[in-house]
Amino acid sequence: MVLTLALLLAAHGLIHLLGFARAFEVADMPQLQPISRFLGGLWLAAGCLFLFAATALVVWPRGWWAIGAGAVVVSTVVIVPAWSDAKFGMLANVLVLIGVAVGFLLQGPLSLRAEYDGDVDRALERAASPAPVTDADLARLPDPVRRYLRATGVVGRPRVDNFRVRLHGRIRSGPSARWLPLTAEQYNFVDPAARLFFLNGSMFKVPVQGYHRYVGPSATMRVKAAGLVRLVDVSGHEMNQGETVTVFNDMCVMAPATLVDPAIVWEPVDARTARATFTNAGQTIHAELWFNHAGELSNFWSNDRYQTSSDGATVKRVRWSTPLRAYRSFDGVRLASAGEGRWHEAEGEYAYIELALDEVRYNVRSR
Repeated sequence: MVLTLALLLAAHGLIHLLGFARAFEVADMPQLQPISRFLGGLWLAAGCLFLFAATALVVWPRGWWAIGAGAVVVSTVVIVPAWSDAKFGMLANVLVLIGVAVGFLLQGPLSLRAEYDGDVDRALERAASPAPVTDADLARLPDPVRRYLRATGVVGRPRVDNFRVRLHGRIRSGPSARWLPLTAEQYNFVDPAARLFFLNGSMFKVPVQGYHRYVGPSATMRVKAAGLVRLVDVSGHEMNQGETVTVFNDMCVMAPATLVDPAIVWEPVDARTARATFTNAGQTIHAELWFNHAGELSNFWSNDRYQTSSDGATVKRVRWSTPLRAYRSFDGVRLASAGEGRWHEAEGEYAYIELALDEVRYNVRSR
């Protein structure tokens, strides 16, 4: 879809250069009606704007629509006086205008993306420079958690004030539903705790955006198709508690240095298992962590998460787990690079999301 639109923009831009060439007699084109040099300059401007928009669509997707809108306006101004020769260019303008409208809805100032970026920028203003994790910080932890932090390599590295993650994968609404591909970006902040998760996907070739926002005591989940049609809009107590589980899961999986937080109450179980109680903004959740023979976290379980129906109309409490695999280094810390989210229903368990990490960065200062 992006490539097709970029090619349309570029081709339309190149065709506009013919108007410039006719006006300034760069080439002999008697088949075209005469064009004044003033309008010829506008034909050149429109052509350049379309070419800039095609480039921006690839390298600056956040703002290409504004350039595209300007190109359509200038193009329309020059096509009308040359209607007999250029009327079919209006069809291309209509197609570009549809793309511009979708771009505005997906990336414009009223979009979920703009809200996400604003939340991230405000949170990053509070970024701090934390002290390193020491051996003394590990003393109060259960043995398997202590081994995990050593295996990940966080001892001697700075504690985590925030972290940014980029990932990709696929998601589905039920065990028999079709998988939908997605890419995602998220920022987590430790004190105060916040989780800002933004995803891009597609459904039947229609772009879909989702924004999970957990700030203070409140969490929301909103999903829109084409930036306009609301598919999911969930909030409330169940969402707040469920996202608290997710925040703690992120800490365990992607930022193990945060597990030295004295607010986490640990309970040893055996050599490869530990239980944790995590409280944030009045929400208290419980989880059980499983570790493999290498000291790596292999699974995370909780009974405190809620499953939301595909339309967001109903929620129910369901056992949840995130099996992990494929450890490798991210920003100097050894983490699981792939995992699943699984629901354990009475009828059986199934994975509803599969994710792979592309990038993790700690203590970032800007987007």
